[in-house]
Amino acid sequence: MNDFALIWEWLSFAVRWVHVVTAIAWIGSSFYFIALDLGLVQRPGLPKGAHGEEWQVHGGGFYHIQKYLVAPASLPEHLTWFKWESYSTWLSGFALLAIVYYAGADLYLIDRNVLDVSAPAAILISIASIGLGWLLYDALCRSSLGKSDTALMLVLYLVLVAMSWGYTQLFTGRAAFLHMGAFTATIMTANVFLIIIPNQKIVVADLKAGRKPDPRLGQQAKQRSLHNNYLTLPVIFLMLSNHYPLAFGTQFNWVIASLVFLIGMLIRHYFNTVHARQGNPHWTWAVSAILFVVIMWLSTAPQVLTGERRASAAEERFVASAHFPAVRNTVLGRCAMCHAAEPGFEGIGTAPKGVELETDADIAAHAREIYLQAGLSHAMPPGNLTAMTEDERRLLVTWFKEAR
Repeated sequence: MNDFALIWEWLSFAVRWVHVVTAIAWIGSSFYFIALDLGLVQRPGLPKGAHGEEWQVHGGGFYHIQKYLVAPASLPEHLTWFKWESYSTWLSGFALLAIVYYAGADLYLIDRNVLDVSAPAAILISIASIGLGWLLYDALCRSSLGKSDTALMLVLYLVLVAMSWGYTQLFTGRAAFLHMGAFTATIMTANVFLIIIPNQKIVVADLKAGRKPDPRLGQQAKQRSLHNNYLTLPVIFLMLSNHYPLAFGTQFNWVIASLVFLIGMLIRHYFNTVHARQGNPHWTWAVSAILFVVIMWLSTAPQVLTGERRASAAEERFVASAHFPAVRNTVLGRCAMCHAAEPGFEGIGTAPKGVELETDADIAAHAREIYLQAGLSHAMPPGNLTAMTEDERRLLVTWFKEAR
């Protein structure tokens, strides 16, 4: 198996799968502990130092859970630390970012009509923005602003809005959304790695040594955990955003990303309130629905023309290939009825994944996907509805291999 593109595609698939699995583990445990913490009840007879308890039923068994704000008088030998779910999610996510967006920078990361830079420069901008994002966030949390959770959250939201706009001025719409996810997830994982876990370890060490733990450590960790709580749902959307071209491929994509953060936070607030037994704020769903309608409208609002996309050297080779005229006829006859600005296939309103294959430039820009989806495999056309022949598939393979 010596086809590099095929091997790379399978590597991308494997890392993406790992990323999804670890994200489920992290977000699942996060959701559980948030609900558990908010549902704790203070009852008479609790052990000394216990803040609250909860009885739960699952899988045919009963669970009795008690929470200590600091720690009980004696700690067990073994403590389970919930940290690797977060670390693994970030590591696999960054690996996926490198495999898809850094290795395929000319196709997925750079839009030369937005910012004409080389691939190495775009990658450096990407990495620097993610790292600087954490430094800015951490500085705000440690400043006097951090004494007010509400004021801090408002300022942090404005930072997220600014970053949403900024990324759309640097990268493709698809990459901008993924970078907002990476930017936010880095803050969340750094909170765990640099604040929450280290603070907890200091508290445990102080208790074992007979020292009184500094209460500020717990307060700081709780504040960072609160931020992670409200950022969870927006991160899930941004992680999956490459499936939604109507969100990232529009003129107002940065506004849409900003509204997605609001919707995620509102829904999170609803569940937090219900789990804390403090009411049932149905208004959050109504506001979320209104914001979603606004997003729908923004996704189809008239766009400002930005000129034709500049082709890369690789794309020019694909067009210059002797096989290209036959490839063009195949793609236009078998694929373009769906992959078009105005699809002609019944039931399809927009081009799947935003991939349009109507011009030479379109076909060249998506040569790799055409090769993998319709050449090497029969994934496209779906169910071979347009009756693409084996000869046509072999043509696509030959064209790609000779021109790349």
